[in-house]
Amino acid sequence: MHTVSITPHWTITDEHGQQLSPRLLSLLAEVQEHGSLSGACKHTGASYRHAWNLVRQGQQQLGMPLLHMDRGKGSTLTPLAERLVWAGHRIQARLSPTLESLASELEAELGRVLAVGAAGLRVHASHGFAVEKLIEVLAQRGAPVDRKYVGSQEGVASLHAGSCDLAGFHVPQGEFEDTALQHYAQWLSPKHSRVIHMATRRQGLFVAHGNPLEIYGVQDLARKGVRFVNRQPSSGTRFLLECCLRQAKVPTQQIAGWELAEFTHAAVAAYVASGMADVGFGVEPPARRFKLDFVPVATERYFFLCRDADLQRPELQAVLEVMRGEAFHAVVNALPGYSAVKCGQVETLQKAFPQMASGRRR
Repeated sequence: MHTVSITPHWTITDEHGQQLSPRLLSLLAEVQEHGSLSGACKHTGASYRHAWNLVRQGQQQLGMPLLHMDRGKGSTLTPLAERLVWAGHRIQARLSPTLESLASELEAELGRVLAVGAAGLRVHASHGFAVEKLIEVLAQRGAPVDRKYVGSQEGVASLHAGSCDLAGFHVPQGEFEDTALQHYAQWLSPKHSRVIHMATRRQGLFVAHGNPLEIYGVQDLARKGVRFVNRQPSSGTRFLLECCLRQAKVPTQQIAGWELAEFTHAAVAAYVASGMADVGFGVEPPARRFKLDFVPVATERYFFLCRDADLQRPELQAVLEVMRGEAFHAVVNALPGYSAVKCGQVETLQKAFPQMASGRRR
């Protein structure tokens, strides 16, 4: 099987047409991660002299320093260098899911033209962290997956239309569960649909380290001076937040930045960590990755939706085998805020959501 890889690439061109070295941008990110230029060199294996030459060349092109050099204290990024690094983080977080989906589509097309390998299992799901881990394991095992990253609403609608074989969606536990089921109801078939448990996970607020603005709940999003960054309208995360805001009687019109949307949890976290917003909403792993504080708001269950008739297909059985393994459970449990409870368990809609069988709806 042939693998397609597409990665984001960006640079800056000065007035003389000379481009800033992409290696410099990577080096600055390493300095941020490891706390000094020498630490970055040790981690990457680059020579200190070569790294310093890259920095000096970049400073000449930009006309401003990129590192603060303190004898005996190492080196730290200047505000300009910090901006460059966070621009790279935002580009990576925003574009990577789209490029991965495109690469997967091209792999499938290439496979059909070359007539090699089996058709990949079509997975439409959000760019969730447990989903990423599952796809990585399947790829390592040589199991072809044609993946497309979409919101929960788009995912279940795609399965209903026959455009995919597995659709990821998440349902909050507690009082919002019935509301979420009603939201997805038109695409669910109690007779033919089956759910596969993936994980439980926490959703909450991303805020700067130390929570300087003292943001402790969704009611604080409407405070004057608080800048928010949202998720796209079709995402299950935005739907959950809307439920929380209705409960708190907070009009979305009062939230500065409500219409500003990113397509992944990581992109929201990067946006907040770069200082362009004060708060976002999402799952816990990217908050920890970007050294943000996380304020838990709700717990939800993440599922794959499939058709009962497809459960015995070899491709889907391969997915279940991975999901039921102790090794994969350990991977999921290692994600901050995630639990692999019932991972790989298949249930009818009525078993997963007893209120559907009893007819209880709010």
